[in-house]
This record gives sequence, structure tokens and C-alpha cells, in this order.
Amino acid sequence: MNKKLLALYGLKWNPFIPDVPSEALYISPQMEGFCWRIEHSLIREGGFALITGDPGTGKSAVLRLLEARLSPIRDVTIGAITHPSGKLADFYREMGDLFGIALKPHNRWGGFKALRERWQTHMESTLLRPILLIDEAQEMHPAVLNELRLLCSAQFDSKILLTVVFAGDKRLITKLCHDDLLPLSSRIRMRLSMEYAERDDLMACLKHLITRAGNAGLMTQELMQTLCDHALGNYRVLTTMSAQLLTVAAQQELNQLDEKLYLQVFGSPAQTSRKSA
Repeated sequence: MNKKLLALYGLKWNPFIPDVPSEALYISPQMEGFCWRIEHSLIREGGFALITGDPGTGKSAVLRLLEARLSPIRDVTIGAITHPSGKLADFYREMGDLFGIALKPHNRWGGFKALRERWQTHMESTLLRPILLIDEAQEMHPAVLNELRLLCSAQFDSKILLTVVFAGDKRLITKLCHDDLLPLSSRIRMRLSMEYAERDDLMACLKHLITRAGNAGLMTQELMQTLCDHALGNYRVLTTMSAQLLTVAAQQELNQLDEKLYLQVFGSPAQTSRKSA
């Protein structure tokens, strides 16, 4: 959406697109509690944390919040895996790139040793563990997950060199139940399960997004209630529907988004409910 159309509604940005500024993301009490525990405990003690939930429930948003919240902390080093489905050689290439080490994938022992030495030095000088964020972690190979567990452990598992936060759907939980990954599963210290949102949470999210974008009156109260009733408890469905309404409203140069526009775009609420089902 271009600046002219944003100005039509007094918006600083489109509040319904995935890449809204981190400070504009909605933070539920559950998400706030998890981020606080990571910030005040896990990055100092090291270990694994796990975020799970169905698509659209906010897992990736939690990782964005964590990155935004931890980045300003002095001496914190944060890396994010962008190719979780890679095999061991790709994994070492990406880890070397993230932590500024020239690794040779064919020399796994050399890479293993170099990464651990880098993390050990960082930990001793700052008392903080480097942080690794991994989205779509259900795509990771078991061999890579086990290699990561071994990389993080020192002094007979009494010292943890890295803080790792996994985010993935329920396939990740199933994968961690396999016998070969039980050692990793047993080391997960903090868990956050993202469930489908209640109506009040969806409403709070919608109000937060449009307020932070600069126009708390962008939608009528009736429209917001209708959107929350038909979003199936899913934040992604809520913002996708809202984004579609905003685009049509801008095309028609409407002053405000209302239920009449909803009926025009999606049909009657009863029809929308049947289609969603």
C-alpha cells in the first residue's frame, strides 16, 4: 500500500501486513512472560527453549519480539537460522557465517571445535550466552538437532555454551518424541504453547495494531467484532481478512471500514462461517 493510500487513513504503516515494526506487534501476557524468562534467565544460564503451535498462532512473532527485546542488551550476540531444512554441511556453513568463523564443512571436528571456542570466549567475557533463533524448526533433520545439542554442551553437560530457541508446529513435538531425540527433548528448559486465540485476545490484537499504526478509529466496533467472530481464533486469518478489507476500502476511498464493506467483500457472516468450516 503506497504512501498516498496510507495518508488517506492517517496510517504510518499498513497494520495488517506481516512485516509491521517489531514495536507494533501485539504482546499477550503469555508471550510477555515467556520473553521475560528468556531475557532474565536463559541467556545467562544457557539451554533450549521451545515455542510450538498451529500455523498463524504467533510463533514467528514471538521470535521477532525476542530479537527486538534482546538486541539492545550490551554484548548480546544473536543469530537466526534461515535454512532449517539443510543437512549437516549446510548447517555448519550457516553457523560459521552467523558467528563469523571460516568453517570447512568437510572438517566437522574443526568446525565443532572453533564454534565452541568462540562461544566459550564470549561467555567468559560477558557472562551471557550467544543466542540462536530457529523458526520452522520442524524441518530440521534429526542429525542436525543432535549435532546442535552436542555443540552446546561442555564439561560433561554441566556447562551450556549457547541459548537456542526453537519455534515450530506440532510436527516438531512429534519429532522430539522419537528415541534418538529424547536427549534433546529432556534438555528443553522453557516451553511456550501457542493456542488458538480467544475472542477477547483477537479484539485486543486488532485494536493494538490499528492504534499503533496511527488510526484507532480505522474500523467500526461492529466490524471488529465480526472479524474476531470469524477469524477462527487465528491471528493470521484475522490480519489477512483485515488487509483485504483495507485494500478494497482504499480502492473505493471510503472514510472508515464497516460491516457494509465486510458484506461486500466476504458475503454474509453466515456464508463466511460456512466457507471457513
